[in-house]
Amino acid sequence: MGEAENKQVIQRAFDAWAAGQGGVFDLLAPDARWTIVGNSVVGGTYHGREEFLSKVIRPFNARMATPLVPKLHALYADGDTVIAFFDASATVRDGSPYDNTYTWYLRMQQGAIVEAVAFFDSIQFNDFWARVEPA
Repeated sequence: MGEAENKQVIQRAFDAWAAGQGGVFDLLAPDARWTIVGNSVVGGTYHGREEFLSKVIRPFNARMATPLVPKLHALYADGDTVIAFFDASATVRDGSPYDNTYTWYLRMQQGAIVEAVAFFDSIQFNDFWARVEPA
């Protein structure tokens, strides 16, 4: 797949996520590698879709009262990589808002994400992660 097709795949995934009908994580290859850059409590590299979902995404979602909703600002494509710049918001189980800004670098192969590098505000993330226990 070329740049335009990869960008369209990611755009559709963000549209579905914003509508509450799936999302970007549905595109993860089983052996995908996801790296969270920085000093977040979940920072590091996750090897495989299931490891990432079980250690980051499911515990994240279990701390939320409402689903995380993205607002995509821009998508860029370069070769097999799509860069997504977006904000995302939800309500945490303690009633407080969660708002963060993200940039994801998504390397694609045949319509699947095989590698991701994620940047976000780790102070905002760490605060809510420590404050709220998963349901």
